[in-house]
Amino acid sequence: MKNITLRQLRVFAAAARHKNFSRAAAELHLSQPAVSTQIKEFANFVGLPLFERIGRKTYLTAAGNEMLHCASAIAQCLKEAEDALAQLKGVTGGRLNVAVISAGDYFFPRLLAAFGESHPGIDFNLTVHNRESLLRHLADNLTDLAVMVRPPTDMDIVAVPFAPHPYVIVAPPNHPLAGVRQIPRTALNHERFVQREQGSDTWTSMREVFGRQFPRLNIAMQIHSTETIKQAVVAGFGIAFLSAHTISLDLQAGNLVVLDVQGFPALLNWYLVHNRTKRLPPVAAAFKDFLLREGAPLIERLVRSGLGSWPGEPRVQVAPALAGGARVARRRSLRPAG
Repeated sequence: MKNITLRQLRVFAAAARHKNFSRAAAELHLSQPAVSTQIKEFANFVGLPLFERIGRKTYLTAAGNEMLHCASAIAQCLKEAEDALAQLKGVTGGRLNVAVISAGDYFFPRLLAAFGESHPGIDFNLTVHNRESLLRHLADNLTDLAVMVRPPTDMDIVAVPFAPHPYVIVAPPNHPLAGVRQIPRTALNHERFVQREQGSDTWTSMREVFGRQFPRLNIAMQIHSTETIKQAVVAGFGIAFLSAHTISLDLQAGNLVVLDVQGFPALLNWYLVHNRTKRLPPVAAAFKDFLLREGAPLIERLVRSGLGSWPGEPRVQVAPALAGGARVARRRSLRPAG
């Protein structure tokens, strides 16, 4: 065991996650034979088989599961040592790992740029996900911070609201309801909706906002891409419930309009989320402070710059939920059993 290398641990951990040597090779930018060689040498040092094949599927053996646990623990120790050394150096370098739901990619790179102006030398790793993928990243400790609308209630996390997040109903400019004032919400029961898929933050927010009315809405099409939804609305397929933070350029270009529906915009919040027991690296802690201090007004300026008003447009304010401070959910991490 003393001859095992960090490279072998890394290759084994990737193969164990994927249960597939080809996928592990692609992740690590290695050839499949190179991965197979590293795994074979690793198994020789362990003295027991690490994988077993049953039918067409590959599984970890008991020894493989034990070594995966060890590899994860070693990787975490190295990460903590790196973070501790970065703290000794101060917040003038290091890597900030942030994961954000897809609605955030319309403005989040500019938030990172604003933070980077006062923290030179930092490298940024921004990944954009749907809700399910983001939660997996968070559960597997693959990101320092996550930004979403609806924090999970069944994970051991800290969730801090840092900015209002308005949702609106959008339509093409030639829609019969465009320009109509104070449209009753019940009038939307007769419209076709083009929406994000079930399980997404947008879908769940829509279900919460409409409440008992939600089952009566005609959701004619579900699409995994916000950009494609907007194009479908422009093409006349229907109207959509969307984040106001995703439509600024479309309003400016005149491709979409915001309908003046009673009770809209619906104000929710952007949340900054991290694992409760995670020791945040200095750069992540500094970015968290930055968002809590400057996130709300900065997002407002970024997404509203140069645009005229739209019905019910909110000004920079703190939504009621923001006054409550951090929300901590305590439960076991979302990891598949077995």
